Amino acid sequence: MGSTPVRSAFHDRPDYRVELLARTNVMTAWLGETRLAQSDACFVVDEQDHGLVVYFPRDAVDFSHLEPTDHHTVCPFKGQASYWRAAGGEGTGIAWSYPEPFPEVARLAGYIAFDQDQVRVAIGTGTFTGVRP
Repeated sequence: MGSTPVRSAFHDRPDYRVELLARTNVMTAWLGETRLAQSDACFVVDEQDHGLVVYFPRDAVDFSHLEPTDHHTVCPFKGQASYWRAAGGEGTGIAWSYPEPFPEVARLAGYIAFDQDQVRVAIGTGTFTGVRP
């Protein structure tokens, strides 16, 4: 894939922010009435100039409802993304991952996000994990 940048754009834009916020909330991804994923170990990714996106651990995704596509995109701050569409569906995809994300967002490896215009992501309650000051 020759279009992948040799280095991330963080070198040129060190002020740009992509925050990976670990959450204990139970999050569920739905395509209609079909549950695609559920986990209490997701990241909420808060990227400058983008909306919030929930990333699910790979083992929380039910891939029996998805099929890989040949579609790829490159984010200058996260790396090259691979996509899945609904099984038997059409289009470029409703889910993506960064198999080899740039070092600045390395924790994204092994996580899957869903297009929140096509897939409903519900955020449930979280678990208190420590003492608040």
